[in-house]
Amino acid sequence: MDQAAGCPAVGGSYPQKNAEILSSQYGINLFLAGLLLTFAWAVHAVGISKSHLLSYLITLMLIQLLWMLWYLCRSCTQRRLIRDKDTHAGARWLKCGITLFAVITLILDSFKIGYYIDFSNCLSPTEGIFPVTHAVHTILQVYFLWCHAKDVIQSFKTLERFGVIHSVFTNLLLWTNGVLTESKHQLNEHKERLITLGFGNITVVLDDHAPQCNCTTTTLCSIFSQGIYYLYPFNIEYHILASTMLYVLWKNIGRKVEHHQQNKTPFKFHGITVGMIFGLIVLTSTIAIVVVYLIQIGGSKIKSELALTMFYLHAIFVLALMCTAGIVALLIYRLEDRSLDNSKNPARKLDAELLVGTAAGSWLLSWGSILAIICAQGHPKYTWYNLPYSVLVIIEKYIQNLFIIESIHREQEKVNDDIKTLRIVTVSRGSTLSLTPLYKEIYNGRAARDSGDIPCLFKGSICGRENDGAGVAKEETSQDNSLVMHSASDFSFYSRNSVTNNKRRILKNIAAFLFLCNLSLWIPPAFGCRPEYDNGLEEIVFGFEPWIIVVNLAMPFSIFYRMHSAASLFEVNCKT
Repeated sequence: MDQAAGCPAVGGSYPQKNAEILSSQYGINLFLAGLLLTFAWAVHAVGISKSHLLSYLITLMLIQLLWMLWYLCRSCTQRRLIRDKDTHAGARWLKCGITLFAVITLILDSFKIGYYIDFSNCLSPTEGIFPVTHAVHTILQVYFLWCHAKDVIQSFKTLERFGVIHSVFTNLLLWTNGVLTESKHQLNEHKERLITLGFGNITVVLDDHAPQCNCTTTTLCSIFSQGIYYLYPFNIEYHILASTMLYVLWKNIGRKVEHHQQNKTPFKFHGITVGMIFGLIVLTSTIAIVVVYLIQIGGSKIKSELALTMFYLHAIFVLALMCTAGIVALLIYRLEDRSLDNSKNPARKLDAELLVGTAAGSWLLSWGSILAIICAQGHPKYTWYNLPYSVLVIIEKYIQNLFIIESIHREQEKVNDDIKTLRIVTVSRGSTLSLTPLYKEIYNGRAARDSGDIPCLFKGSICGRENDGAGVAKEETSQDNSLVMHSASDFSFYSRNSVTNNKRRILKNIAAFLFLCNLSLWIPPAFGCRPEYDNGLEEIVFGFEPWIIVVNLAMPFSIFYRMHSAASLFEVNCKT
C-alpha cells in the first residue's frame, strides 16, 4: 500500500524534470542562433547586416519584457501569499553592484542614442530602436531582480522555466554582442601599437563597421564614439551578473527549501584596516600604471617597451603578494577544525563553478605566452618579464580559487545566545549587586552540571534567599575557592577566544586585501591595457589571426573572473 501510494509522487517529478530539460534546450538553441548571427555579421557574411542582429536582440528583449511584466503583475495579485525564499540568492551587495553597472549601462544607451542621431542619415533605424529598447529592458530587469531574485517559484513552473531561461540567454547574447563590439575596437588600436613595436610584417585588414557618412556635429560625435568604448566594460559586467542571478532563479524553480533563519552578516570596516590600506595602495598604483600605459604604448618603440616592462613588474609584485596572502589564509584554515556546509545551495555551487570555469580563460592565455617564450627565436628584453608574470597568474588563481571555495563552504561559528544576552546577578549579604558576564558562570556551570551541582541561577532562585546564618558564612568561604577555579577557567577561555579572534582578524584582512587586488587587476584589461595584445611575441609564434582569436575568446572570461572573485571575496569578508 505504501509503495503504491508513493508512485504518484515519484511520477509527478517527471513532468517537471522534462520541463527543465526542454527549457534548457530551448535556451541553448536560442543562444546558438544568436551567436551564429553575431559571427556572420562580424565576418561580413553575405546577406547579413547589423540590422538583422539588432532586430533579433530587440525581439528577445521584448519577449523578456512581456514575461517580466506578466510575472510582476501576477506577484502583485498574490502578494498576500507567503512565498518561499532562497536566503543565499540575490544578496543585497550583489543587487547594489548590478544597479551600479545598470546605471552606467543607461549612460551608454544615451550615448548610443546621441550617436545614432548624429549619423541618422546612413544608419539603420534598428540602431536607434535598440538602445531605447535596451534602456527599458535594463530598468525593468534591475527592478525585477531587486524584488524577485530570491523567489522559489512553485506555481506555473513549466511556463516560468521557459521565461527565466529565455532571460538568461538573452542577457548572454547581449553580453556577447558587447564583447564583440568592444573587441573590434581594441583590435584597431592593437595593430597600430604592433607597428610601433617593429612588427611591421603583420598585415591584417581590420574593419570597425564605421558609418559611411559625415557626422552632423563633429565634437559630439567624437565624445559619443570614444565614450561608448570606455563604458562597454560596465555593460559587459552588468549582463553577465544579470544572467548568473537569473540562472540561480531558474535552478530554484520547484525546489524544496529548508526553512531556517539566515544570519545576516553585514560588511564592517572594523578590524580590516591593514588589508584595506595595502589594497588601496595596490588599487591606486594600478590606476596610475594603466594611465601611463595607455599614454606611452604606441607612442614609439622605446616608450612601448618601457610601458610593457612597467606593467609586468607591477603585476608580478601584486600577484606575488596575493599568492602569499592566499597561502597564509589556507594555512590558518588547516589549523582550524571546522566542518564544511554541504547542504544544497544553487548560488554557492554556481559561484564555485564560475570561479574555476572563468579562470580557464587566464590559464589559456598564460600557457600560450609561456609556450611562445620557449619557442620564439628572438626575445626582446621586455618579453622575459612575461614568463614570471604568466606563471604567477596560473599559481595565484589556483590558490585564490581554493581559498574562496573553502571559505564559502565553511560553516559559520555558532555563538551561544545565552553568552550574548544574559548576565548573572549575585546578591551578597551587604545587598550590593555584582554584574559579571554570563560566560564565566556558564563555562564553569557546565562542569557543575556534569557533577550534579546545578548553579543557583539555573534553579530559578537567588542564592541569597536560600542561605542564612551559617549558610552565608559557608558560602563566603566557598567563594574564595571558587575564585581560583573561575580565574583558571577564564584564562583558558580568554586564551582560546583571543587566538580565534586573531585568526578571524587575519582572515578578514586577507579577504579585504584580495578583494581590492582583484578589483585592481580587473581595471587594466577592461580598459584596454592588454599586454597579451601588445607584446607581439605570441603573434609571431602562433600567427596573428590564430592568437587574436584565442585572446578574444579567453579575455572576456579573464575579465569576468576578476569581478566575480571580488564579489565572492566580499561575501567571504562578511561571513568571516
